[in-house]
Amino acid sequence: MSKGSWYELARMDTGKKNAFLGKLSKRLVESSDYILKENLKDLKSGKEKGLSNALLDRLKLDEDRIRGMAKGLNDIVALPDPVGKIDGMKRMPNGLLVGKMRTPIGSILIIYEARPNVTVDAFALCFKSGNSTILKGGSEAINSNRSLIKVIRDTLEECDIDPDVVQFIDTADRSVLNDLLRMDRYIDLVIPRGGEGLIRFVAENSTMPVIKHYKGVCHVYVDANSDLENALEIAINAKVQRPGVCNAMETLLVNRSIADRFLKMLKEGMDKHDVRLKGCEKTVKVLSGIERAVEDDWYTEYLDLILSVKVVEDIGEAIAHINKYGSHHSDAIVTNDYNNAMRFIQEVDSAAVYANASTRFTDGGEFGLGAEIGISTDKIHARGPMGLEELTSIKWIVFGSGQTR
Repeated sequence: MSKGSWYELARMDTGKKNAFLGKLSKRLVESSDYILKENLKDLKSGKEKGLSNALLDRLKLDEDRIRGMAKGLNDIVALPDPVGKIDGMKRMPNGLLVGKMRTPIGSILIIYEARPNVTVDAFALCFKSGNSTILKGGSEAINSNRSLIKVIRDTLEECDIDPDVVQFIDTADRSVLNDLLRMDRYIDLVIPRGGEGLIRFVAENSTMPVIKHYKGVCHVYVDANSDLENALEIAINAKVQRPGVCNAMETLLVNRSIADRFLKMLKEGMDKHDVRLKGCEKTVKVLSGIERAVEDDWYTEYLDLILSVKVVEDIGEAIAHINKYGSHHSDAIVTNDYNNAMRFIQEVDSAAVYANASTRFTDGGEFGLGAEIGISTDKIHARGPMGLEELTSIKWIVFGSGQTR
């Protein structure tokens, strides 16, 4: 791992970084046949290993997804470069001019599972924000990731940039994590993206700072005063549009006063998408034949077409449930009551809180960040979708004219 390559990148001008990212966007599309051929190897292996359909969907690449990665690169090109941005300059009584400058963090290790698009998104965001990248993908996507890294490194060389600004841990052996997580002399930050077990392991064993991208136990609460047709549309989108991702809804909360009517609408709508419902005691009385939810279900990130449903007395119980069982990722209220909407936004302790919209929007692209490094569920340094600015730190800069203290 070369600190020298990071120093080169940290001082690279924006024009050169953007020119490279634009070329990489074209190279990805031109290399589609090669990338898809390697991805098919991973899909075949995943099916043989019995991966769920949701996980296979996360693993799968096709021409549209490759074009999506290429578009993400062009979106990043269009974004302002945060490196060198100066904020808050002020003149002190002694004449010193003091402010803060955005600066790269350094060398960032990103550990992720089963989503090869992360390889490109994570690298590109780190690259433009002046950080070198060490990528450790999951074994499920080893061939896909190798192909993407080859395209990236080949393009770096074409642009006369040290290819070591990106390093790829080319092994499926998870035991190498033990060594990586103790390399604080070379690595400045670790960002784990994946299952709960992986993130816990990284947080407990790393000797460098960790920004956790934890599981997404996301909720939608349908308030008493809401448009039920709109609520149903939001709930279906939040659950079924792409169930295997972290911003998909896992638990639906329904106000008691509308439960009888709305739950029947919900079941009819979810049945069309083969969603398996699990309900609280009140829910199963309305929807006979569905499975009774148990305590563990309220904590579960299914990443599949399974939904827990609970009837709550009021908005206070809904907020209490979310703050107890949720993962502080993304949660939504559907309501026509402005005061309830604002109470929900203020009191729900999550990285993204919505009024009358699907949780599926928690995404760097949807929030205007271009691509994203992931969704941080931490509260320190970065929270929610992490884009370019979240991949920088600050340094204090001071201009004087000979002052001494």
